[in-house]
Amino acid sequence: YPLGELSGAYENMSPVIQIGLNDLNKLSTDILMGAGFSGAHAGAIAQMLSTCQIDDCQSHGLFRLFMCSQTMKAGKIDGQVLPLVKASDKAIVHVDARGGMSLLAVAAAMPQLIEKTRTHGIAAMAVNRCFHFSALWPEVEQLSAAGLAGLAMVPSHSWVAPAGGKRGTLGTNPLAFSWPRQ
Repeated sequence: YPLGELSGAYENMSPVIQIGLNDLNKLSTDILMGAGFSGAHAGAIAQMLSTCQIDDCQSHGLFRLFMCSQTMKAGKIDGQVLPLVKASDKAIVHVDARGGMSLLAVAAAMPQLIEKTRTHGIAAMAVNRCFHFSALWPEVEQLSAAGLAGLAMVPSHSWVAPAGGKRGTLGTNPLAFSWPRQ
């Protein structure tokens, strides 16, 4: 449309749309399911996006709905597959995301990680064959909420040069940690 025809359509529009907290998760879940994610994947992703949005981190909040939808449309992810949490009596929790998003894999394995940490004093979760796009702090905060210290690391594209460096060697969020507190 010519710009003149559109300008009148936007005169009465607010540049900001407010969404109630109760509607935030449902809206995200509905959009993700409409893009082709299963209810399980959509729920895990929507929970993370809502948490990040509420924590005032828009770059990892609802803004990521576009990226998730585009990734699904491009066929780069399996939005239906369920992760496989491998049984072990050791302190390592192995999770095969089987080509799905990391968020559902982490959510599926988190109870086992907490249990193993309490049993062994220390434990680790390794998530393989996944697509990761999200913030790490909500995951380590789950551990702290359970009374445990948490440390999360993720391999990422080399975007950030360390102090004095000239080329990227670190991802934008390669590390998160938390400590239980009152």
